[in-house]
Amino acid sequence: MTVWSQLVGQSDAVEVLSTASRAAAALVDGTGSAAGMTHAWLFTGPPGSGRSVAARAFAAGLQCTTPGDPGCGECQGCHTSMSGTHADVRMVVPEGLSISVAEMRALVQTSARRPTGGRWQVVVITDADRLTEGAANALLKAVEEPPERTVFLLCAPSDHPDDVSVTIRSRCRVVALRTPGPAAIAEVLRLRDRVDLDTATWAASVCGGHVGRARRLATDPAARERRDKVLRIPINLRRLSDVFAASDDLVTAAETDASELSGTRDEAEKDALRTAMGAGGTGKGTASATRGSAGAIKELERRQKSRATRTQRDALDLALVDLAGFYRDVLVTTAGSTAALNHPDHAQSSGQAAQRWTPESTLRRLEAVLGCREAIEQNVKPRIAIEAMVTQLYMG
Repeated sequence: MTVWSQLVGQSDAVEVLSTASRAAAALVDGTGSAAGMTHAWLFTGPPGSGRSVAARAFAAGLQCTTPGDPGCGECQGCHTSMSGTHADVRMVVPEGLSISVAEMRALVQTSARRPTGGRWQVVVITDADRLTEGAANALLKAVEEPPERTVFLLCAPSDHPDDVSVTIRSRCRVVALRTPGPAAIAEVLRLRDRVDLDTATWAASVCGGHVGRARRLATDPAARERRDKVLRIPINLRRLSDVFAASDDLVTAAETDASELSGTRDEAEKDALRTAMGAGGTGKGTASATRGSAGAIKELERRQKSRATRTQRDALDLALVDLAGFYRDVLVTTAGSTAALNHPDHAQSSGQAAQRWTPESTLRRLEAVLGCREAIEQNVKPRIAIEAMVTQLYMG
């Protein structure tokens, strides 16, 4: 399988990126011009469309050492780029809520170096919409005057294009990704993840076009249980006491999700830092080194707390997207539309809700969910925002 096979349902993007990879290889080898290749790219698309996957695959295509058709997926350049271990491919994945100016300045300095392998220095910023104003300005200077063999690959969601400054966007070639269809997602789950046909088809039909979500639903029973619990909330809000129970379930599920994703990693990072700072050592000077490690450990804990906050908010947002999809299904059912449901496995519940609620009350509930997403994005305390939303869902 080539690196391009990782891009699910993105044939147009594959054609653009593979053409650019061939032009880049010809430029490095001195056998052609740079037509079709540029130094800055912006990958946009809805959540789950594979923006960072596309950027990583393109990085592999640029580093591919197989002549003729870059992106073979077999050479060392492809393998190391896709696994994140290539010396000339730097992945910037923000662990907090934003990318700081200090982090970006350090990255810009590193990107100015010549590639060790003689091909390209590639910088991948997976969440360019999280750049602070200072970080965006630092990146802009590098994008305006890039080193000869450096390529910047930026990723940002298409539902918030203004989060990437217009000055940066104007200097990038944009690759717009689309939401892949259920058939394409099911196929990649079967071939890449060895998921059985029925499970793959089900996961592809309920993931909302999000490939990563489909994989998790297909392989993680706990993720399936959390989704079902969220989708039972609209029907189970019968008493005022249910409001607080449902709110607590939503927040607790997000906290559990965040803990599962980062808990083991946090402790491993602390152990590695303590070891690097001399913990457990017996040689001369280890005692003073260990005493001096307190500040470094405190800084690591600060970063881990920021990462946990972001992970929790991402998990909450995923639950809210599921809720919004349920209310959309109710409206579809009420209207007698033949449009596909977001949650076909909960069609009975959305059908019951369509009989009980007026279209106006369903729409108010949908607006409450969307308003909660916006409130959390504006840094309202998640529990407060969730309780206000669930109260509106109960009131109708």
